[in-house]
Amino acid sequence: MTPTLLIVSDFVAGANSALDFATLLAQALGAQLVLLHMQDVEALKAEQSTTQLPVSSSATQALHALAQALPVPAVGEVGVGPMEDVLQTAISRHHPTLIVLSRPMGATTADVPVTTTALNVLRSHACGLLVVPATSKVGLPERVLLAADGGKFTLGTCVDSVRNLLVALHAQLIVGHVTESATQHTAPQALASVVRTGLTLNLPAVTTTHVCHAEPTTGILQAVAEQRADLLAVVARPHTLLWSLFRQTVTAQLVLQSPVPVLVLPAQPQPAATSAHASARRAPSAIR
Repeated sequence: MTPTLLIVSDFVAGANSALDFATLLAQALGAQLVLLHMQDVEALKAEQSTTQLPVSSSATQALHALAQALPVPAVGEVGVGPMEDVLQTAISRHHPTLIVLSRPMGATTADVPVTTTALNVLRSHACGLLVVPATSKVGLPERVLLAADGGKFTLGTCVDSVRNLLVALHAQLIVGHVTESATQHTAPQALASVVRTGLTLNLPAVTTTHVCHAEPTTGILQAVAEQRADLLAVVARPHTLLWSLFRQTVTAQLVLQSPVPVLVLPAQPQPAATSAHASARRAPSAIR
C-alpha cells in the first residue's frame, strides 16, 4: 500500500517550506501527498447570508494546480467546517502515515490552532506529526536526534511507519538524553527505552548523546546543535496530547523553538503499573 503524507496548510508564502520538505520525504518513501486546505468556517459564515458554505472554486483550482505541478503523486482538497471535523474526515479517508504542518515565523502557542487540532486528533489516530519551521532549510535529514527520558513507552502501529521513514532516509539516529547532573549516567537507559519499541530494527548503529542542563528544552536544543541534527523527534505521552496540557510541556516548547523540523511521535498508553515500586523506576528528567 502506498504511504500517504497529509499536508495541512494554507499553501501561501511561508508555508512552502513544509510542502517542499514533505515532497522530498514523499520521494524518498515512494509516497503520495494529500494537500489539505481548511477554510475558516467562521469567516465564511460572516460573509454568507445562508447556512450553506460553498467551497471557494478559486481555492480548489489553485490547490489542484499546485498538486499537479509537484514531482510526486498528489491531490488537493479544500475542507470547510470545524477544523477538527475536517481533519478527522481527511485522516479517515486517506489513512496518512504522517501529518505535516508549517510553523509560522514567531509562532506562539496561541498562534497555532491547526497544531492544537492535530494534537487532539492524534489522541485517536496513531501517526506522527511533523512541524516544519517556515525558515527551515529544505533537504532530506541526515542526522535525527530522538529526545528520550528513559521512561518506558510504546508507539503502537506508528512505529512501523516511523521506522520505514528512517530507513528510507538512511539517516543516523541519535538518542539524546538530558539530566540536571553530570553524574547521572542514564543515556544507556534512554537508549534501551527506544530499542524496546522496535524503532531501531534494521537501522544503522544508534548512538547516544548526554547533555547536562537544568532546563530540558535548552538541553535538547543544545544537543541538536552539537550533533548537527537536521530533524528532531520527540515523544508525546498520551495525557499530554490534550492541548491544555501539551502547551505546558517541553515538547510544546521544542515545537515552537526548534530551528529544525520536529517530528512528534504519539506514545500509546502504558498498562497500569502492578508493582509497588513502579514510581521508583521513573526517569530522572522527564521529557514530556
